[in-house]
Amino acid sequence: MKALVYTGPNEIEFRDEPKPEPASGEVVVEIEAVGICGSDMHAYFGHDERRPAPLILGHEACGRALGGRFDGQRVVINPLVSCGHCDDCQGGRANLCQDRQIISMPPRPGAFAEFIKIPEFNMVAVPDDMDPAHAALTEPIATALHAVGVAERALMRPLGECRALVIGGGAVGLSAALVLQSRGARQIHVADTNPLRRATSENAGEFTVVDPTRAGGIAENGFELVVDAVGGGVTRHAASAAVAPGGVIAHIGLMDANDGLDIRKLTLQEVTFVGTYTYTMVDFRATVTAIREGVLGPLNWIEQRPLGEGAAAFDDLAHGRTAASKIILIP
Repeated sequence: MKALVYTGPNEIEFRDEPKPEPASGEVVVEIEAVGICGSDMHAYFGHDERRPAPLILGHEACGRALGGRFDGQRVVINPLVSCGHCDDCQGGRANLCQDRQIISMPPRPGAFAEFIKIPEFNMVAVPDDMDPAHAALTEPIATALHAVGVAERALMRPLGECRALVIGGGAVGLSAALVLQSRGARQIHVADTNPLRRATSENAGEFTVVDPTRAGGIAENGFELVVDAVGGGVTRHAASAAVAPGGVIAHIGLMDANDGLDIRKLTLQEVTFVGTYTYTMVDFRATVTAIREGVLGPLNWIEQRPLGEGAAAFDDLAHGRTAASKIILIP
């Protein structure tokens, strides 16, 4: 089969790889669409020791099941493979399973390929008339939906009464803004340093879009809820400054693990900081429903390219040359 293989920092190669052979309980899926995630970019830059080269990356995928109870159906893939037996798995929080695996990390190759094998439990059927490129957005949108749910539980007021700031206009950040909008938030700001992505965010929803590098771009103490969809020291610093007393910072991004939080402010002003990691299967299925019902709008903030042009797509993303919040690769 053809696959896009990470071969070293800033290097991606489109080449032949063995077609996967499913083990017991697994099914092969023929990939129809797969998104490039920020974590794929992190690996591409050589910044993720969990993803050593050579490796097939990609975990945001939709395709056709070739066998099993979904045989012939279009499915989306939950890339988190959990043990199914621990307290977290049994309690519906498989995203916290200590023995979890994820496709695109050894020992599981990713979905930048014509085929992938995956446990049957990790597939969710989607309507045959759902655009595969939209279905492939299930994973990043589910991450945002889960984060908003975690933040909502931590807030002391309804979302409709909150001023919300989302830092980062990529797929997860923009999805978080769209989920907030669908749940009644009316004062939503989206901050991004890339002017192309700011333009995309402006067209995606009823948001105030700002450049965080400009003086006064983000109001200090101005937001009851701040969602950091980047997760770098600079953005944590910005989130700490922007959150209002008694507010909540929901931290999704995983750019780095260094510095940024104003612990003194969080303590003196009773700010709640919550980390949020991926999603549960309930979130995943709810996202499929939201996409199917058009709850999050037309999802017109994506760009589709052939899988064979994946190397150029990675390079364009690395240099900020695309306005799309998500590039979807089509095998």
